Amino acid sequence: MSQNRNKLIDLFVGNISNSAVHMILEKAIDEDNLRKHYNKEFSISLEIAKSYREKINPKNIVFHGKEIKDIKDRIIKKVRAELNLRISKGYENIDIELIGPTVNKVLKKTRVI
Repeated sequence: MSQNRNKLIDLFVGNISNSAVHMILEKAIDEDNLRKHYNKEFSISLEIAKSYREKINPKNIVFHGKEIKDIKDRIIKKVRAELNLRISKGYENIDIELIGPTVNKVLKKTRVI
């Protein structure tokens, strides 16, 4: 069971990270078509993350403090790496300072914190 749980947590972290990246990218873009695309990607990834979250723990049961910190740190690390990669590819107006608040927001939406 533990091995399956760890795999589910990895999948959850990947999807919620993708969701946070697209939420930040949506704020950085002025073009409406790209904003709609990023919003759609955000929504899809968030719904997938929610389904993994429910498989890890029932909705009403919260994660343990250490586990929350570990998950949050992994998500922040992945989001920061992806945004830095996009910046190196020439993406503009990406605000790295939004990572912490955005990660908190998506973790609240998935009832991790």
